[in-house]
Amino acid sequence: MKTIKNILALFGLMALAGIFIFALQDAPSDENFEKKLINDYNVYALQVPDNLNFAGEQLPLDNPDIYERMDRELLVNTYWQSNGLLMFKRAHKYFPVIEPILKKNGIPDDFKYLAVIESGLLNVVSPAGARGVWQIMPKTGREFGLEVNDNVDERYHLEMATEAACKYLKESKDKLGSWTLAAAAYNAGMSGISRRLEDQNVSNYYDLLLGEETGRYMFRIVALKEILSHPNKYGFNFRTKDLYTEVPTYKLAVDTAVTDFTAFAEKFNINYKILKIHNPWLREPHLNNKSRKQYYIEIPKEGYYSTNP
Repeated sequence: MKTIKNILALFGLMALAGIFIFALQDAPSDENFEKKLINDYNVYALQVPDNLNFAGEQLPLDNPDIYERMDRELLVNTYWQSNGLLMFKRAHKYFPVIEPILKKNGIPDDFKYLAVIESGLLNVVSPAGARGVWQIMPKTGREFGLEVNDNVDERYHLEMATEAACKYLKESKDKLGSWTLAAAAYNAGMSGISRRLEDQNVSNYYDLLLGEETGRYMFRIVALKEILSHPNKYGFNFRTKDLYTEVPTYKLAVDTAVTDFTAFAEKFNINYKILKIHNPWLREPHLNNKSRKQYYIEIPKEGYYSTNP
């Protein structure tokens, strides 16, 4: 019995020694560990391009304050990698809708990046009540031709909201004199920017002392423009098939009330959820339409969705 105990004890000591040796071999030294960290993840200071512009209007980067603020937004948006990749994915889906509307209205193409920083190209709701990709307030939406009520809210209609945003931007440019100030006015209001210019006796955005949000606004737009225009330069790697695309649809004219959109959707072999994905401006499960207005409802072409009965 004593012999057996001695043998078992010997085996135990050998096993412990083996574990100890293995642990010593497997554990990296402090130097190797630090080297591994350095090789696995790198954060670099970025070079701010010296020719940045918005709608053809140059940023005065020789001003140290402007340089530092631009540097901040490039860093923040480059190293917020998950959000950055989502912007590339959504831009591929929604820029083809936004770009021709901007062009038709004489609005510089750079304003598509304003929509990116406003909403991340999502139909979000702000605490103040702005809604949709272009973050339009109810009063502003109505002023520029959108229907806004509990039943129909065209701020969620990308094409129509883009048209309304164009009208606002053209009016801002006419009033304030530059596209940069027009963009800033989209955040702070035309009267707000005009009043600050007068109070501070300056004539352009980059000379204004502004609050945190409006003060960062143009730099965020330009940062997103720079990053989305040069993905490889800022370390974003993806394939075309990784990006989002629009599902083809056709427009169905409706000039009567619709009592039940669930039943309506089923006629086109889709469900209510899919109908709302393509028509987020329909805010209730029915359409009142007492005025017999003609609406155009987007119906996805067959073969893109499969639904269970």
